[in-house]
Amino acid sequence: MQATLKDKVTFAGVGLHSGAPARLDILPAPAGHGIVFRRDDLSRAADIPARWDHVTPSKLCTLLDDGKGNTVSTVEHVMAALAGTGIHNALVVVDGPEVPILDGSAAPFVRGILRAGIAEQTAPLRAIRVLRPVEVREGAAFARLSPADHLEIDFQIDFDDEAIGHQEKRLDMANGAFLRELADSRTFCRQSDVEAMRRNGLALGGTYLNAVVVDGAAILSPGGLRHSDEAVRHKMLDAMGDLALAGAPLLARYTGHRAGHAMTNRLLRALFADPAAWEWETCSSALEDRLPGAGVAGYGARAEFAVAAQ
Repeated sequence: MQATLKDKVTFAGVGLHSGAPARLDILPAPAGHGIVFRRDDLSRAADIPARWDHVTPSKLCTLLDDGKGNTVSTVEHVMAALAGTGIHNALVVVDGPEVPILDGSAAPFVRGILRAGIAEQTAPLRAIRVLRPVEVREGAAFARLSPADHLEIDFQIDFDDEAIGHQEKRLDMANGAFLRELADSRTFCRQSDVEAMRRNGLALGGTYLNAVVVDGAAILSPGGLRHSDEAVRHKMLDAMGDLALAGAPLLARYTGHRAGHAMTNRLLRALFADPAAWEWETCSSALEDRLPGAGVAGYGARAEFAVAAQ
């Protein structure tokens, strides 16, 4: 069945790139509503569906656009949290053009959603089943969706910085794996990238407390890493959020090699451009039990989520 929140939950912080104060409310929504972002700071509120066809390509974040010049950016972490907790319907109200970065991971959003509670709705849930492989490439980077009975994410990254290097990880995302394995992994960057972005008016809200900053072999952020492979885990978190823009749970294996936000969106566009590559499937109870949000309602007080709950 579809699900929403039991109550509103509010988050406040700053935008990663703008550095401006940012507030976000997630509100319950009726069955069939989907995830919709609302800019309520405008003279006339603008609603933007959280869908692949409302994404404007960006290498640094995922940016949604209503086609009328109204945008909201850096939606990937809250989208990952919604998908990972099995929320299918919600109104996400933002008081500006950017979602607050919080600690750079999805964990604060997950904690807030779990505190608000998850409400099962009476409407059946449909998933998108991938029927044959779809792939996009750009140089050595590629992203692929292949048939699978539930969502799997397989990711590889390669960086010259010794603090990151080559990392790879593969996860079956069923039954709370997102909360246990990925939710608390923070965005990361190189010190040289931070300097370059700030010269161009970006990353103005970034600090050592909301991102893992590396310089060669050194990790500059206080406290070091939450996981030895936190970088690839965060790339998987980003992929989870970007794949949630399909508009329904995906039954597929996602493989990413040096892939980013823009490439994952290109992959969804390639999938939906090929009617023979996918189909709708109404979820049975057995299939729902294999989805990422199954059984996560009690995770806030359980050991599996202890790292992210600190």
